[in-house]
Amino acid sequence: MAYGRERYALRTTQYATKMKRKTDKTKVCVFVGTRKGGFIFTSDKSRKEWKVTGPHFKSWNVMHLNLDRRDRRLHAAVMHDAYGPTTHYSDDLGKTWVQAKEPPAFTRPSASGKPPATPNDVLDPESAKGKEEKVIKVWNITPGRESEPNVLYAGIEPGALFKSTDRGETWAINESLFDHPHRGTWFPGAGGLGLHTIIPHPTNKDRMWVGVSTGGCYRTDDGGVTWTPRNKNVRADFHPEKFPEYGQCLHKMDMHPSQPDVLYQQNHCGVYRSDDAGDNWIDIGDGKLPSRFGFPIAVHPYDPKTVYVALEQSDEFRISVDEKFSVWRSKNGGDSWKRLSKGLPDKARLVVLREAMATDTLDDAGIYVGTSTGQLFASRDDGDSWNLMADFLPPILSVETGIR
Repeated sequence: MAYGRERYALRTTQYATKMKRKTDKTKVCVFVGTRKGGFIFTSDKSRKEWKVTGPHFKSWNVMHLNLDRRDRRLHAAVMHDAYGPTTHYSDDLGKTWVQAKEPPAFTRPSASGKPPATPNDVLDPESAKGKEEKVIKVWNITPGRESEPNVLYAGIEPGALFKSTDRGETWAINESLFDHPHRGTWFPGAGGLGLHTIIPHPTNKDRMWVGVSTGGCYRTDDGGVTWTPRNKNVRADFHPEKFPEYGQCLHKMDMHPSQPDVLYQQNHCGVYRSDDAGDNWIDIGDGKLPSRFGFPIAVHPYDPKTVYVALEQSDEFRISVDEKFSVWRSKNGGDSWKRLSKGLPDKARLVVLREAMATDTLDDAGIYVGTSTGQLFASRDDGDSWNLMADFLPPILSVETGIR
């Protein structure tokens, strides 16, 4: 009889599990921006089979697609070589799109002067003189805090921060950062002078960090009225000073909301962590990682000490380390690292751009990495193993996720 009861209990548990799977309608979305449009991948919680729509904004540079989890509105930062930059939003997951009434735009010159915006401006400064400064790209759209509904932030090229208070209909510039005395001396990296990282403090409405390439990390503690550089101990090997106050080439920065004073950044010159909100930075890659150079960085959705990077051989040789594509993971805040390559191509010379790594928020976190040659890789087990999720996409500029 005991055996029968155990068998019945097991069958009951199995049936309940099966029914739960059938009724669980959770959908995982992966939003991929490319040089020729945007793509939206959707799957159930198993993440084994994916449906895809796109290209959205066919032939446009889709710099960023980001789902605002507060109101389920999907935002797109797009740019066309002929038509210029703008933003759109969708309330039906990309079935229809609405263009912003007033996309980010400069209405006056900066009080700090006009910085070179592109590598061409650096090579031929005379040709840039006298030209009106214009928005070239919108790099990033970041939803505001839970306490500020309808608010969004946008980072643009050439380096400036915009804010929307009406869910992306109109955008206004942050005057203080635009007129910051440093801004006129910022200079572009190979991809342009981009403000690409925006991190609002999750509970302190007055604090926010932004990342500029090339300018470094800046923080406001008064709601954007003033901004101060936060780059102490961060190298700039290309700079006359090895550790300048500002001018570092910050490639990407991330933070876990449960520990808002702990920041991670992948820099042109190393991987760093700050334990004091950016006041000081610690090199967590020197002697531990095979390269200092890479673009993306991502923090695990549940474990604030777990962080991922995708490295390249060097600034000079921008291909996979050892010509073997891999992701590196630290589970202790950068004290040690493990190379993750199971399921990734053994002989590959790939590049992952700054916005092209993301995590989902399922129990076994999904990690997603897109390459500049159009491969999208995914892991369903925190990075332990990988599979090719999509191939032959246009060059991937950004990857984001959402759960619905």
